[in-house]
Parts: sequence; structure tokens; C-alpha cells
Amino acid sequence: MLARDQYDVVIVGSGPAGYTSALYASRASLSTLVFQGFEMGGQLMLTSDVENYPGYKDGVMGPEMMDEFEAQAARFGAEMRPDNVERVDFSERPFKLWAEGEDEPVLSQTVVIATGAKAKWLGLENEQRLMGRGVSGCATCDGFFFTGKKVAVVGGGDTAMEEALFLAKFASEVKILHRRDEFRASRIMLERAQKNPVIEFVTNVAVEDVLGEESVTGALLRDTQTDEEYELEVDGFFTAIGHEPSTKLFKGLVEMDDAGYILQKEHTMTSVPGVFAAGDVSDIRYRQAVTAAGDGCRSAIDAERWLEEQGEAEGAEDPSVWEAAKDPAEAAAARE
Repeated sequence: MLARDQYDVVIVGSGPAGYTSALYASRASLSTLVFQGFEMGGQLMLTSDVENYPGYKDGVMGPEMMDEFEAQAARFGAEMRPDNVERVDFSERPFKLWAEGEDEPVLSQTVVIATGAKAKWLGLENEQRLMGRGVSGCATCDGFFFTGKKVAVVGGGDTAMEEALFLAKFASEVKILHRRDEFRASRIMLERAQKNPVIEFVTNVAVEDVLGEESVTGALLRDTQTDEEYELEVDGFFTAIGHEPSTKLFKGLVEMDDAGYILQKEHTMTSVPGVFAAGDVSDIRYRQAVTAAGDGCRSAIDAERWLEEQGEAEGAEDPSVWEAAKDPAEAAAARE
């Protein structure tokens, strides 16, 4: 067995990708540690009702869902540490990871990066306070809750147009708020939004704050040409100015695109053999809990198989756990 501070798999991040990776890795009898970070559970901790994750027919609160993910991974032996990782060394194996404030590193044969991505926010006084109570950064996640209501979308790029078009399926009115009267959005996306009868463009405005006590009731706008302030009545407020992957810790260590998303070079493996990426750190398209969980599954399977190829999966059971058994019945039994 490995030493107490050395693991087969260390997972950095504790959203759906991180916890699912931990579940699959620990269930394969790999010694597994999850650095949950100070923001345990990821973006779902800021989400009230989750209605689009399979298996929850009546929906589930985001924090409750993450508690269940954590408990399921822990059931199979995954260790949890509520610490941030402040430094890593991928130059040789075992890889080294330093928890914040600690001098001695944790050692691991493989690492799964699952630190997620965050919606970019405007930095308004009430934006964070009303998060999950009308303020959102994900129309796909929360659009249904605004059926028949008025919503505002802030932004001028393709993301804003996509969010507005999705919200137009539910809301009675969608107002796109933009600081200028010219848009960064592609021509086709802009034209689609302009042709939608539910969508209205409000240009040359700056958002000064979000209004409401218990939930969003409006937005305080300032005309950028006259400096006049006025209130816009809305029930929902969506920021759509882009996402930022939480990958600064790994900059220069693994290959990334220009926006900072980690590139998966072979399945979920990064440019560093033995280091894998799962979830929103490498997903510029979907950014959903279910796709992140799927990526977490893939990363654990990839790590286990890679360790087998190196002859180093010290705790791993028979590879039939990963459907390597030739007999389908045997493979099914191995999963139980």
C-alpha cells in the first residue's frame, strides 16, 4: 500500500466532476484524495433548485445534491480535505501538491484537475446577495423558473444572445442590456435575437445595481449618454459576459487554450502524462452538472487504466471493474 500522504489519485476540485471522479476511483480501490477547496461543491452551491439532473424527478437543491455526491464518494473510501491547493509540481512523478499554508506536499501517481469555471460577474453590490434568488449566470440551468416573467440579460456577445434566445422560450419579456449600441456577437446570433419577438434591446446603458430584498425586482440602469438613472422592472437578472476557468494554478504546467481552458490531449489526459482534466476546466460548450459528472467518470477510468499500463495501480482491483472482462455477466457482477 502507498504511504499515508501518497495516493494513486488526487483530485483537485469538488463539484460534480471532482466528486464523480472520486467515486469511480475509490470504487476501483484506488487510494483517492479530494482537495475540496474552500468553496466546496462548486457552482452548484449557489444554485437553488436543480431540475435537469437525471434521477431527481422533483428536483433537488444544489447544496443538497453536492452533499450526496460527497457522501457517495466517501462511502467507497475517498478522503476529503477542505483545503485549497496553492502549488503543484508536475515535473516528475509522484506529482507533488501543496495545501495552502503547508510545507510538506501530498504525493500522487495521478492528478485529476476538476477546479471548474466561474461565470464572470459585474461586481455589483447586490449581485452576490441575490444569487439564486433571481440573479443567475446560467440560462440553461435556471430559465425554466422564469416562465411568464420578465428577465434582463447583460452582455453583447454570442453568450448574451444565446442566453436571451434560450430565456425567450420561457419568459414573457427578455431585455438585453448593453453599454453600447454595437455588439460583439456574430452577425447570425445577433440577427436571431433581433428577430425574436420576445427579445428587446436596451442599449447605451450601464447596470448600476440589482434591486430587491428577498428576490430580484428590478435593475438600476444609467444612460451612458445622458447619465440619467432609472429603474427597469424585471424578475430575473442574468449576467452573460463570459466564463473564466479556474485554472490559474496550472498555468504553464499543462497546455491551455487562449482563454485558459485546459486541453484534453488523449481522452481526458492533459499534455502531462498522468494528469487529467474533468468538467468545466476543459468544457467551453456545455458547462452542465451532468456533463461535468460524465467527465469525472471518464477521468477516473482514464487514470485507472493509465496506472495499469504503467504497472502502478497499487490498490486497483481486477480491471473487469472497467468492463475489461470478456464475459458480460462477469463484467456486470464486477460493477456490483
